[in-house]
Amino acid sequence: MKRFDFHILSLVTGIALFLFFLLFVDLSPKHPEVTRTMAVAILMALLWVTEAIPLPATALIPVVLFPFLGIMSGKKTASLYFNNVIFLFLGGFIMALAMEKWNLHRRIALKIILLIGSGYRRLLLGFMLATSFLSMWISNTATVMMMTPIAMAVISRLEEGKEQKRIRRFSIGLLLGIAYSASIGGIATLIGTPPNAIFVKIMGIYFPNIPEISFSSWFIFAMPISFTFFVFIWALLVFLYCPKEASSVDKSIFQKEYDRLGPMGYEEKVVAVLFSLLALMWLTRADIRIGSFIIHGWSSLFPDPKFIDDGTVAITVSLLLFFIPCQGKEWKTIMDWETAKGLPWGIILLFGGGFALAAGFKSSGLSLWMGKRFTQLSHMPLYLIIISICSGVSFLTEFASNTASAQVILPVMASLAKAINVSPFITMVPATISASCAFMLPVATPPNAIIFGTNRLSVWDMFKTGIFIDIMGVIIISFFSLLWFR
Repeated sequence: MKRFDFHILSLVTGIALFLFFLLFVDLSPKHPEVTRTMAVAILMALLWVTEAIPLPATALIPVVLFPFLGIMSGKKTASLYFNNVIFLFLGGFIMALAMEKWNLHRRIALKIILLIGSGYRRLLLGFMLATSFLSMWISNTATVMMMTPIAMAVISRLEEGKEQKRIRRFSIGLLLGIAYSASIGGIATLIGTPPNAIFVKIMGIYFPNIPEISFSSWFIFAMPISFTFFVFIWALLVFLYCPKEASSVDKSIFQKEYDRLGPMGYEEKVVAVLFSLLALMWLTRADIRIGSFIIHGWSSLFPDPKFIDDGTVAITVSLLLFFIPCQGKEWKTIMDWETAKGLPWGIILLFGGGFALAAGFKSSGLSLWMGKRFTQLSHMPLYLIIISICSGVSFLTEFASNTASAQVILPVMASLAKAINVSPFITMVPATISASCAFMLPVATPPNAIIFGTNRLSVWDMFKTGIFIDIMGVIIISFFSLLWFR
């Protein structure tokens, strides 16, 4: 079936299911808005999974349907599309654009690779470390797009030798390592991947009395998971793809690329300082509790620390980029609006659509209705519930974007937590992290698609490697979730 035909079929199916639910289904006779919200959710979920229309366009559906169907007012629905979580990402995106504009991200990547070493295993480790670190702060797509040409240059240099078969095998492992480390690096920070920020906002909608999930508290929890993933993936790729005998790779290609950047210019230094400042301010803003011991964050120096959140910090530092001038006679600043036009507004709309859908679940009573259906799961062992969540979401995100998967699944996980009377962290955190665990298919996530586009590996290469990581991912996420939240 042609892609065009598939889109038409998906669109017609989505609209048909939407109308069927509206006209012939009554989930809660006393509360018709429950059925209406379910109809909207089914329509959006199907359009998101199949991408029958652009994802951001699907995200705008609540703005139209919620007011007309009596689910939520237009004013309240619209307000959900711009909030503190959106500003957190906006600030992060602006900083990422500044890093890309002045080539700081490229310098960081090449320096890490040069420092790690030139053996095959070390080279793989260097590429994965650089990719993982950068994807904590800038989009995994941009990171992989930057790292892939460097990797291809290395592969081309290696192929000048005689052992073509061995190098071809290593090239598969190197490219897979770049794609996979981009996905796992984003897990570690709130701005590293969209599902993390979506989780924070949906948690706030459903559980407003839960203590704030700050940048530092998420990092403390998620970094060990990201690190464990990293070690396992590196070891697996070494076992499957790296030559067994010790040998080295010519470092001159990296040194030439690094030398081509020249010494750090004034603008690049400014971006490096502000980037470091932003990361430090994020990590130290909120209080950090270790048992009964509390390390007070810098926000406690202000009259009302709760007024300052991670979004405030992101905009504060990124806004400085528009004030600090570049060197030269002509008046220019480190960041200009022409560059800032590259902000991913589609992703921002996608966030808003997910937040609106989650709020609709709650205000209509659909979350309560779903919660009652989940009560029978309370008899299942907790570890089995978590494993089921991780497995289900990991499978879904192989076919749908991680953002769309999180938006559809997290409101359901919030309802499940209420129904079986457990901490929402038990159900929502595993689902959030699992949404970033798409390792088997090229269509699962942009990094996978980018490295598949090099024509250096087959779908089978990715599938047979990714399935091991998916299975291990379920174990890793389940273990840490039970360890932290049980």
